[in-house]
Amino acid sequence: MRATRHSAAGIGIALGSALGLALLAGTAGAQTAPTRDDIVGKLNHFEEAAEVDLPALKQQVMERAKARIKNDPGPVNRPLIAPDLAKLPAFNAQIQFDADTPIIQPDSYQTVGRIADALVHASLLPYTFLIVGHVESNQKTREANAILSQRRADAIRDVLVNTFKISTKRLQPIGLGEEQFLDRARPTSAVNGQLQILTFAKLPEDEPARPTAAPAPATKKPARKH
Repeated sequence: MRATRHSAAGIGIALGSALGLALLAGTAGAQTAPTRDDIVGKLNHFEEAAEVDLPALKQQVMERAKARIKNDPGPVNRPLIAPDLAKLPAFNAQIQFDADTPIIQPDSYQTVGRIADALVHASLLPYTFLIVGHVESNQKTREANAILSQRRADAIRDVLVNTFKISTKRLQPIGLGEEQFLDRARPTSAVNGQLQILTFAKLPEDEPARPTAAPAPATKKPARKH
């Protein structure tokens, strides 16, 4: 009986330890999501708008990703396709997607929600933002990765607009694929798969950042009595 009791006690301790480790792991995972203030602190240092033509940039990304350049310098030495973006305030978000899709994994919902909270902070309401998708160098073609990065940027924009009611006029998604690595020295690093939020420009002064209430319908004048 003593051996049985000792065994049961040992099992209980082991289970308790495993549960404790699981709870600690869960707590550690929960702490990985950034706070709203973390994001605001990264994005509220806007000084000057970047001179970037977004429609033209999207076309350039696809053209360069499709090109078969004989003397391509390779991922490490490939020049940035939009170097001016590096001058803008940026928050780099670790958003997890299902493999090769723009489907956001549930573990990243909290991070997207924190981004939404930051974008409606008083200090950021006067600005528009870029949602920039990137992909690390892998076995897929650069063209496929450029398309995937754009779809992922579009997916984040759609959640911010449809779920969190951020004005669509304040968000511009752009996918850069492999054409602007975040860590050029390590093109295959997971860091290069991060999504960026960049403070892009000021809203026109006559354009409110928040949606305004619809005007009250005009009252009909009573018909004249004859």
